[in-house]
Amino acid sequence: MKKLSKKLAKKLFGKKFANKSRTQLSQVEEVSVVTKTVKTKKPAFKIEWANSPGEVKEAQRLRYKVFAEEMGANLSQNAEGLDIDEFDAYCDHLLIRDHDSLKVVGTYRVLPPHKAQEIGRLYSDSEFDLSRLNHLRPKLVELGRSCVHQDYRSGAVIMALWSGLAQYMLKNGYEIMLGCASIPMADGGHFAASLYNSLGNDQMAPTEFHAFPRLPLPLDKLNGGLDVDAPPLIKGYLKLGAKICSAPAWDPDFNTADLLTMLRLSDINPRYAKHFLGI
Repeated sequence: MKKLSKKLAKKLFGKKFANKSRTQLSQVEEVSVVTKTVKTKKPAFKIEWANSPGEVKEAQRLRYKVFAEEMGANLSQNAEGLDIDEFDAYCDHLLIRDHDSLKVVGTYRVLPPHKAQEIGRLYSDSEFDLSRLNHLRPKLVELGRSCVHQDYRSGAVIMALWSGLAQYMLKNGYEIMLGCASIPMADGGHFAASLYNSLGNDQMAPTEFHAFPRLPLPLDKLNGGLDVDAPPLIKGYLKLGAKICSAPAWDPDFNTADLLTMLRLSDINPRYAKHFLGI
């Protein structure tokens, strides 16, 4: 298992954390990655990784409830009410449980580089030409299918999800997270176009890391001058230091405009690093 470099640890968490012994750091990682309880005012949440087909189904059931039943996504029908695709078998599934009911209330799926190599591609390859990012594939993980139960959207579950993701990255020695940040298109895409047009140069990735939508949102046909506020998840990514790598791609199955988003651990804003890592 790779260790967080002392230089990066000092940048992210301060001198005190950076000077922890290797044994102390390993203990922090071990406790945080396997199972961790995040206490909020009420309720508290448990951070877990699915260890059985039944636990994966819990994530798939929440995804179906949010994406198909709530948002109207065009997902394959199945008798169990699960959102399933071919990537699930290759992914690690992060689960956030209500500490009292043990119900799964938040989830992410994570495709590590060795599993991406097995399946031969990333999910994002279906939406974007990623040729400029090919050299990064051996050290990036792909995030996807993130969702939170509608009764738990106060922000605490998102923080628990991010804490679980960050610990996973540190434990396994990964540096880069990549994924599609989705914007609903209930208004036909005007909001998404306006949000993209409002991004500053400092929020965009350098051109050498740009990806190109396979089905671009027709920005020239939309009102892209609206005064809009980014959705909480995208706003959170940008505050952390994530960069947008693309113009919006249209995902017809989910009826969303997707922005390819990349976050390097070394780019995390120190102001938010301790929240993100949850330590």
